[in-house]
Amino acid sequence: MTRPVPEALEALLSEYRELEERLADPSVHADQATARKLGRRYAELTPVARTIRELEQVRNDISAAEELAGEDPAFAAEADELRARIPELEQKLTELLLPRDPHDASDIVMEVKSGEGGEESALFASDLVRMYLRYAEKHGWKAEMLDATDSDLGGYKDATLVIKSKGSDIDGVWSRLKFEGGVHRVQRVPVTESQGRIHTSAAGVLVYPEVEDVEIEIDEKDLRVDVFRSSGHGGQSVNTTDSAVRITHLPTGIVVSCQNERSQLQNKARAMEVLQSRLQALAEEKAQQEASANRRSQVRTVDRSERIRTYNFPENRISDHRINFKAHNLDQVLTGELDPLLDALAEADRAERLAAVGSNG
Repeated sequence: MTRPVPEALEALLSEYRELEERLADPSVHADQATARKLGRRYAELTPVARTIRELEQVRNDISAAEELAGEDPAFAAEADELRARIPELEQKLTELLLPRDPHDASDIVMEVKSGEGGEESALFASDLVRMYLRYAEKHGWKAEMLDATDSDLGGYKDATLVIKSKGSDIDGVWSRLKFEGGVHRVQRVPVTESQGRIHTSAAGVLVYPEVEDVEIEIDEKDLRVDVFRSSGHGGQSVNTTDSAVRITHLPTGIVVSCQNERSQLQNKARAMEVLQSRLQALAEEKAQQEASANRRSQVRTVDRSERIRTYNFPENRISDHRINFKAHNLDQVLTGELDPLLDALAEADRAERLAAVGSNG
């Protein structure tokens, strides 16, 4: 594996020291967005800086031990022990220096849509929404439902939610839930089935990072804005005015809607935020496809049309087909116990990126 270049490491240490000085300046914290951005980069570089310094210290200790080895053989043994630590620390540093997903600290917008299976699919979509809401709750994240279309039996034909983390952690919501996009399949006896037969249906999940700084310009002429009356569970009206907003982006056909806020202006503003995120994700996805037309990643660029996971209720089994993950704790997963599965996906992604570094080195 390629050993990190000393000049590059010194540049990272220099950046780390500069960030330390800037974050110690009270005036920087007057702009919370800037302070948060700097704080995330500082947190990202902290383990790198510590490992670089630890490597330097071990190498200095080896030199000192070698100088003293002529006087005392014990120092020769100590030098050998220290030398054995070098490959381990270099491996750790290589992993820390792997290119990070620039959105790992981002919050997310998530859409869950029913698919094949009619009412059963809509009920499964609502199970997925509850699963993600419970997972967010376990992590102390804030989840907000922006819009939902109910089915006749109380499921979701589609639902849009925003999940936000707290603070300036380098591993935010996107870092954990970015692998959830795709087709989720369920196998169980539907409530509508009188013969007790197992049916298979599916729901789709879309996940994209919520943009913090607006990078996509939207021309008002490209938008069709419709207003309608907000509706609650079962279709009953919960508002006597047309406050809900639906925006259609004509060039792409993307449709977003929001009925969660109290006023039409607030709903339009939230819908525009979601549209910004959708268009940003679309632009990045297109750029990524163009840049890596001949390379498919098992986890990172999985085709959204492919089935990624199966939820088998009779066997209490969950299977992720991208990494051959299987566990018989579906009941726990649906209550938000997703971390073992998400850890396995993150580890597969990390191993793939490490292998790519090795092949290029």
